[in-house]
Parts: sequence; C-alpha cells; structure tokens
Amino acid sequence: MYKQVFAPVSNSLALTSIFAALPLVTLFVLLGVLKLRAWVAGLLALAVAIVVAIAVYSMPVGQALDAGLEGAAFGLFPIMWIVINAIWIYNMTVETGHFDVLRRSFAKVSDDQRIQAMIVAFCFGALMEALAGFGTPVAISSVMLIALGFRPIKAATIALVANTAPVAFGALATPIVTLASTAVTGGAYSVDQLGSMVGRQTPILAVLVPLALVGIVDGMRGVRQTWPAALVCGITFGIAQYLCSNYISVPLTDIVAALVSALALIGFLRVWQPAESYSEEQASAGSPAAGGRLRPRPVGGGMSEEVDPNFVARVRNADNDVVDPPREVARAYAPYLIIIAIFALAQLPFLKGTAPTKVGQAGTGLESVTQFFHWPGLHLLTSAGKPLGLQNFRFNWLSAGGTLLLIAGLVTMLALGVGLRRALHAYAATLNQLKWAIVTVMAVLALAYVMNASGQTGTLGRWMAGAGGLFAILSPILGWLGVAVTGSDTSSNALFGGLQVTAAKDAGLNPLLMAASNSSGGVLGKMVSPQNLAIAAAAVGLEGAEGELFRRVLLWSLGFLLFMCVLVYLQSTSVLSWMVPGGS
Repeated sequence: MYKQVFAPVSNSLALTSIFAALPLVTLFVLLGVLKLRAWVAGLLALAVAIVVAIAVYSMPVGQALDAGLEGAAFGLFPIMWIVINAIWIYNMTVETGHFDVLRRSFAKVSDDQRIQAMIVAFCFGALMEALAGFGTPVAISSVMLIALGFRPIKAATIALVANTAPVAFGALATPIVTLASTAVTGGAYSVDQLGSMVGRQTPILAVLVPLALVGIVDGMRGVRQTWPAALVCGITFGIAQYLCSNYISVPLTDIVAALVSALALIGFLRVWQPAESYSEEQASAGSPAAGGRLRPRPVGGGMSEEVDPNFVARVRNADNDVVDPPREVARAYAPYLIIIAIFALAQLPFLKGTAPTKVGQAGTGLESVTQFFHWPGLHLLTSAGKPLGLQNFRFNWLSAGGTLLLIAGLVTMLALGVGLRRALHAYAATLNQLKWAIVTVMAVLALAYVMNASGQTGTLGRWMAGAGGLFAILSPILGWLGVAVTGSDTSSNALFGGLQVTAAKDAGLNPLLMAASNSSGGVLGKMVSPQNLAIAAAAVGLEGAEGELFRRVLLWSLGFLLFMCVLVYLQSTSVLSWMVPGGS
C-alpha cells in the first residue's frame, strides 16, 4: 500500500518540484535536444519516473512498477486499439485504390488552389485526423496538395497549419479518452464532459484556420477574394464540432465536422465563386517515374516513409486522365459513412447501456460484458487517506471505440470487396507499421501513471497553482509545450492532465476548464513539433528542410496560441464563464 505525499523533500513543494520535474525534463531533452527516437525517450523517461517515485517519494518498488504496468495496459487498450483499427481501414482503402478515387473527387471540386487548400488540407485532413491521427493527416494532405500542383514547401506548410482544430478529437477522440483517464487527480471527468468543454474552445479556432490557409496560399489578396468561402468552411466546421461534441458523440466529432464543412463549402461554391482563380506555376520536377498508383502511407509514432527522388513528378502525373465511375466514388466514401453509422447505432440508449462504476457491478447493453476491477496488486491512497481512482481499470472490450472500428472494418471489407486474406495482410502490415508508435504510447502512458500515482504530478500542480488566477493563461501553454515536444496531443494529455486538474483546484479555477485547455492549447503545438515537421518534410520529398518549415509555421502557432490563452482566461472569468458547462 502507498499513501501519496507531495512535499517529501524538506517539506517544500519548490524543492520537491525539482525532482518531480526530472522525468519530464528527461523526456523533453531526449526528444528535443538529443533527438532520440520517441519510444527510446519514453522508456528512459519512464525509468527516471520510477526511480524518483522510489527514491524521493518512498513509493514501494512493487507499487511503482504496478502503476507503470497499468498505464502501459491503458496505452494498448483502449488507446492504440483505436489507432490500429482506424489505420487498418485506411490501409484497405489504399490497397483497393479507393483512397485515390477520393483524392480525385476532391480535385474536381475547384481548380482554385485556395479552395483546394480548404477542401484537402482542412476538410479532408480533418477526416484523416478523425480516423487515424498521429501524423497521418499531414503526410496524406501534403501529398494530395502536390498532386494538385502546389509547390512542396507550401504544401507541407498548409498541411501543418491545417492540422490544428481537429486534433483534440483525432483518432476517434483518443486524446480526450486519455485525458479522461489521467485527469483523475482530485476528481474524475468523463469523456463526454471533457469533450463538451473542448468543443467550446476549438470550434472558435476552426473559424480562423481556413482564413489562415488562404493567406498562406495567396497572401492578403487571397483572403480578400475568398473570405466568404473560408468563413463558410470554418463556421460550419465549428458549429458541427460544437454540436457533435456536446450533444451527439465525442468520438464522431471530427468525422461529422469534416463532412459537414466539406459539403457546405461545395454547396456554397455552386452559387458563389471568387472574382479570380488562383494557381501556382507548375514546379519543375524532372522526369516522371514510370506508372503506378499513388499510395501515400500513413505515419505513426514519428516515423515516415522514404520518398522517391522523382516524387513530385510521379504524384502529379500518376492518374491525371482517370475518370472514376459514380459507383466507385460512392465506394470511396463508404468507409467513413459506415463508421458514422456504426458509432451512431452504438449511441442508441438500448445499445449503449450503462457502464459499471464499481467492482462487481454489472453493466447493461454493450456494457454488459464490461469488466470493472482494481488493478491487481495496486493499493493507492490519496494524501487524505481515501482510495485513489487511478487504480481502477475498465475493460470495455465490446463498447470500446477500437472494437466499433473493427466492426466497421469488417463491413468495409464487404463494401470494398476486400477478401479475408487481403484484409489480414493489411492488418499485419498495419501492426508492423505502428509497432514503435505502440511502444511509444505505452511508455508515455506508463510514465504518466507512475507520476500520477506517486504524487509527482500533484507536486508540480500544487507548485504551479502559486500563479493563482493567472494559471488560466499558463494552462494552454503547458499543453502547447507538451505537444511541441512529444508531437502528440494524446501524450501531452497523459503527461499534464492530472497536473492541470490539481493546479486548477489549488488555484481556485475550474478543473474541467483547465484540463480541457491542456488539449485545446496542445493542438497548436503540433505544427512546430520536430516529429510532425519531419513527417511533413519527408512526405513532400524535402528531408532536411524541417528548419525552413519551422520558420514558416512558428508565427501561426504562436498567434493561435495567444488567441487560445486569451479565450481560456476569459472563460475562467465572469466574462465568458457561461461557456463552461455548469458555469454561471
């Protein structure tokens, strides 16, 4: 048994915080300075966290190891269980060629590259973020933009900036699922509660992103000429994101928002067009490579594919003359509609049921087979002597988002005509592709659980609460820093979710608001993270250009972050407290 302590070093929060911060400093230095692989950095930082827990906090060795094991298990299920099955579905669309059909259907919407940037990078990128996340949208959107005639450096910049507003709900809301698990210090919040709060922050950001994209493509002239379309795209996305996250389904939020905004923009373009069309000159790309379908590959855990030297030429010339029959276009959209249908069905009251909340309690509906239990061997008490909720584990194997995606994948097999052997081959390839991402996520979640269980997170949170009401400004910055270093909103939420709740309670702020702000601020750090910069550079065949990309996106990242800090601060005061669920 272990009872949490928060100031074991000379009874001083400040001195103890130096030791409590060591695992995070280790992770950030290994990733950002020494540039080690993410899974190596995660494992080494986990080792430091365990040593600090044992040596500084006097946590029994068995309890520290058990807490890390529980975190690793949570990283595998339900977190990576979602990602594996989502990317498996995507890989099947690539294998059958329907991803290319989808890409060509977007290209036919408009020949204006400012409109194409919104359709491909923002709308379709959000759909990819919803389904897979973890770097996939940046890699795929960049390739698609090059195919439409964008210069590689601009294509990568647009893809990075576009990958902001959807990130918190990416991979079927994996970051928020993680946040709900780790933001339990001082009080638990459900996925629905956290999703509702995030859904009152990122939709406002979504209104601005399309305007930023057309500005990147064509400067102020582009903004002046296309602002009506950009506002239609951003506002409809924001409204759909808010409504879905608050009233329909948190996991489906980005899928619904992406489709609604794309349809709204396409419909608007039937009655309105910019005064002038815009297109860049075709960049010289050498001799086209011979034949073959374009098969961009999603990225996981900070790894990307090798790029053909003749990549740009091959992308732009691979299938320019292909005309897809309506039946194949419908099949290309089918996987996403199937996912929506299955998740919507799972929300019906008689299917959704009620999940057990106590050991020995039975659930109903899809939750009837859910197992709720104390993690074996783990016995944790808060500083007040009450059982710590972190030691409870819910194994909802039937109702989990990853299982629903697996069912959607089986239906997709039928819709796309994928045989069992081909589907199994795609699944095996997906597991191989994500192997290091799986290790990384499991290591980071284990790190977060050890820090939360031992009290390291509580120490940092109580120390940072000394900022008082100004912590509302620091909250999004903390999330931004976490994503900028780890490249993942999921990892940032795992690291800082508990800290945000603890600091908020001690500073007299709304813990739900601060926890959600970690995720909402974090999405703005993704475009400057070394991992995503490397993904974008590799995807467009510009390895080594990460520095140039960083310079192009830094001001956008900081500008959006400043906006989010102001929004969160106002939401923490009487000015916008009405936006907080349960606020006055």
